[in-house]
Amino acid sequence: MKNESQTKYNLLSVFGATAGGKTSLAVLAAERLGGEIISADSRQVYRGMDIGTGKDLSEYTRNGKLIPYHLIDIADAGEKYNVFEYQRDFLKVFEDIRSREKFPILCGGTGMYIEAVLKGYRLINVPVDENLRAELTKKSDEELTEILNSHRSLHNISDTSNRKRLLRAVEIALFYEKNPETETDFPQINSLNIQVVFDRDSRRRRITERLKQRLENGMLNEVNRLLDSGVPIETLQYYGLEYKYLSDFLLGKYTYNEMFSALETAIHQFSKRQMTWFRKMENEGFVIHKLDGYLEDEKKINMITTWLKAE
Repeated sequence: MKNESQTKYNLLSVFGATAGGKTSLAVLAAERLGGEIISADSRQVYRGMDIGTGKDLSEYTRNGKLIPYHLIDIADAGEKYNVFEYQRDFLKVFEDIRSREKFPILCGGTGMYIEAVLKGYRLINVPVDENLRAELTKKSDEELTEILNSHRSLHNISDTSNRKRLLRAVEIALFYEKNPETETDFPQINSLNIQVVFDRDSRRRRITERLKQRLENGMLNEVNRLLDSGVPIETLQYYGLEYKYLSDFLLGKYTYNEMFSALETAIHQFSKRQMTWFRKMENEGFVIHKLDGYLEDEKKINMITTWLKAE
């Protein structure tokens, strides 16, 4: 199916929890559909952060042919790329792929990025308001959350897991309220949504096996290399998960075994949050087709092509 006119969809989205085989399925789909992949991973945008983010770039080659991919390695490690920049960059790539009559395939596990595309949020680059931030800083987390909840229609994709992000979310929501004219149109996205799923025990086992493999493949050396290149350890902490726990290990906060155990637990918790996010999307009306991760590749791609052709 290399002609978009054969389907009502203009995007295929493949997502799921970490270590779920999303990339290999997206690459297979791209090969069959004449497509190109647009990454939806908030950390794979950074150059030099390869093992810890699970780029696995070798997966993008099938039968000796490189499947084109986008929005990977587009920012320097140390920068803080955000959802506004992602949406802006996605739209450029999406329109370029379609202009060349290729089929765009969104692939990743960052729910915030995926929703920003599929819901068509009209995002703007909200400037930091130091006076407002000073005022908001005086408020409790509960008060800030109450403010944010009253503006959910304006800004409802926030990761408010820590106070800094909660403050920023409120700042953005208030900016939208005062400046509605700054919103811009978003193109119509009609996506066939595929979630790769494994049972809980399999998901946990795959996470643990992949963590062991990454450590064996030099993930600790990667963190040391990033630090030697001038990336502040505080910034690595900001990137979370592998980079947080490995930098903590280098600071002497953990023994190796303690680090492994804590990181393994953190990734399991992250995986659970991803699953919760995708369930929330379904509850909000997204149609998501589930694919058993253990199905043979041929069965998976046959199911996808059938769904793409369905009226």
